[in-house]
Formats: sequence, structure tokens, C-alpha cells
Amino acid sequence: MPDDNLLSSSEPYREVAAVTDHIRTAEAIDSRVHDNLHVAILMGTYNGARFLEEQLSSLARQRHRTWTLYASDDGSQDGTLKVLEAFRDQWGDGRVHILQGPRRGFVANFLSLACRPEVSADFFAWCDQDDIWRDDKLDVALTWLRTIPHEIPALYCGRTETISQSGVSEGFSPLFRRTPAFANALVQSIAGGNTMVFNQSARVLLQEAGDHMKLPSHDWWAYQLISGAGGKVYYDAKPKVLYRQHEANIVGSNSGVSARLMRIRLLLEGRFRQWNEQTLPALDSMKHRLTRESEITLSAFKAARRRKLPWRVFGCIRAGIYRQTVLGTLGLFAAIIMKKI
Repeated sequence: MPDDNLLSSSEPYREVAAVTDHIRTAEAIDSRVHDNLHVAILMGTYNGARFLEEQLSSLARQRHRTWTLYASDDGSQDGTLKVLEAFRDQWGDGRVHILQGPRRGFVANFLSLACRPEVSADFFAWCDQDDIWRDDKLDVALTWLRTIPHEIPALYCGRTETISQSGVSEGFSPLFRRTPAFANALVQSIAGGNTMVFNQSARVLLQEAGDHMKLPSHDWWAYQLISGAGGKVYYDAKPKVLYRQHEANIVGSNSGVSARLMRIRLLLEGRFRQWNEQTLPALDSMKHRLTRESEITLSAFKAARRRKLPWRVFGCIRAGIYRQTVLGTLGLFAAIIMKKI
């Protein structure tokens, strides 16, 4: 879910520390290993000429140099294609590919990129048209992803720094501390697709699910599917993406109390229930890929949604679902009581 419990024990802290030690060990390995890892950057564009050059420049500055850009344009009518073509002229046809999008909205556009059979790489990074990547974005993501066996689906994601139209910093997205897991993914999306980098095994899951399902967001879906299938998800507390806010943003900022309160209001108004009506059937279609634990959690959550008070509350507690913050948890249980889930 687009947005945001208290730590019930010290277990999440121990897991975070273990992950940090794991990454430090990987960083000690010769960094030249990265040079052999090919990243497909999957950019969705639509009338984004205004800020596109800055984003493309940040891709060109990446410390990890072995990448190929696949830009799927969804019918732009401004100068987007000209900007992309100029970048292709600079880097060559082998490094930059301009594709025609499905024209079914931004979610379908990003999912179609992940599903295209002609896109081949070791790792895949979704990319928005109007952000700015820090120079070490891909390098940091690969450092963690390399620690996960290739047969296990893995998803790197993280916090963002919000910037204004002119590039001035305006704050940060919430800092989430609880462990990423399917029980969290059922009721919350912890990171935007613009921060996500995933491995080939995760990509296979997305391909199998396909790009024709009606979903509220590609990033929430990726978190649900990969965590549900027993994959590993790492949330980076250090922002590697400058997330630009402007009037054409489809998804608004999640930084600041007012933004979080707005999302809680949407939850209480029933928007979350509408989103669940889309994501739960999609998860059912991929049930054969879910772990036994995830199947039990999903079944318990679905059953709880249909029950009356107080059994609906007890059922959701039994399912183990949780959100990352106190405010988010309060909003979640208010929505459960009001049958807005």
C-alpha cells in the first residue's frame, strides 16, 4: 500500500545488524567484480521532457558503468522522445533502447518493461523520468544483491530524499525500521519503484505474473510478490534517489506529517479496501509461488476481512499483519474496525 508498529522485540534490530555486517563483508570483495554485472535500467516515460535530461545525466554518472537503458514511452506528446534520442545518439544503440509503451497507465508501463523478453540482464532497476540518482545508487544496490544466492528472489529498495521542482531538498520519506516481510507487504508499500533494483529470480516472478493485471502500483506488487515467494527484501535507510515533487507527479510525497495523515485518511475512506480488491486476486493467481507461511498469512487476512467485529480484529492480529510506524498501525486498526480493509 502506498505509505507507512512499534518494535515488538529486539529481533528486527538483530536482523538489521546482520544485514549490515553482510554488506560490509561484500564491500571488502574486489569491486571489480561489479564490472561483470549487467544492469537493465527500466525507465517509464510520458511527457517528461522537462526534467528528463537531469535524470539521464545522473544515469551517465553512475559509478557502476555496466548498464543498458530501456525507455518505454507511453505516447508522449512533448519533447520526451527527442531527449531520449539525443541520449541514444550519445551512448549508442547498444546502450539505449527506446520502446513503445502499452498505453495502459504507468503501472502497466513499468510491469511491461520487466516482462519484455528482449530485455536481458543480471539485475533490473526501475527508473522514473523526473528523479535524480546519486552516483552510487547502482553500486550500493549491487553490493547487497550480490550477497543473495541467484536462485533466491531479491529486491533492494530504500528511502528517498524529496526535492522541489528546482532541485532544493524538502525532506525525506519515512525511515522504516521493522523487518520487510509479506505480513507487512499485505498492508503497506515501504518504498517506491524508483528505488528498486532486483535480481533475475525476482524478475522471473514478475514475468510469470504478467503485466495485464489491474494493480494500484508496480512497486507495492513487487514487494508483495517477492516477499510472499520467500525472497529477500532489503530496505536501505540511506537515500540514493532524489525524488522530485511537481504538479505532474502521479504519486505524491510521503514525507512530512501532513502527507502521512493524508494517506491515513485515504485508508479510512476505503481506498485501501479498493486496492485490496485488486492485489488479493493477483496474489491468488500466484499462490503456487507463495511459501507455506505466506499462504497461511494470506488466507487468514482474506478470511478476517469478511468477518464481523470483534472477530475481524482478532483475525487480522492472527494473520500477523503490521505497518511500519505507530501512526500507520493506528490507522490500520481503525480501518479494520471500520471495515475499510
